[in-house]
Amino acid sequence: MQEQNKRWYKVAESMAEIKNVMGNPCLVKVAGREICLTVYQNEVRGCAARCPHAGGAMHQGWVDPLGQLVCPLHRYRFDCKTGRNTSGEGYFLKTYAVKETDDGVFVGLDS
Repeated sequence: MQEQNKRWYKVAESMAEIKNVMGNPCLVKVAGREICLTVYQNEVRGCAARCPHAGGAMHQGWVDPLGQLVCPLHRYRFDCKTGRNTSGEGYFLKTYAVKETDDGVFVGLDS
């Protein structure tokens, strides 16, 4: 993803704001879009808020020990870096660029 083609939106002051009690995904709204954020091994990742299979709310799922986001409806698993479905069903989850700087956590949307 090329940074120069993105418009960056601040979603948090720090990564600590994104982590909730259980380390589960969270939902943020960015420029009218809902985006699911996950934290795995201290890296923030962004993806579509809805599962491409049946529309499950991805922020109600969980991150497994391998860092895959699991849909709460049918337990399909997705790599949040690539959006690739890792449980074999062939779906792709849209991903978004996320970066953390001294100024906060930002989600990049194509401009």
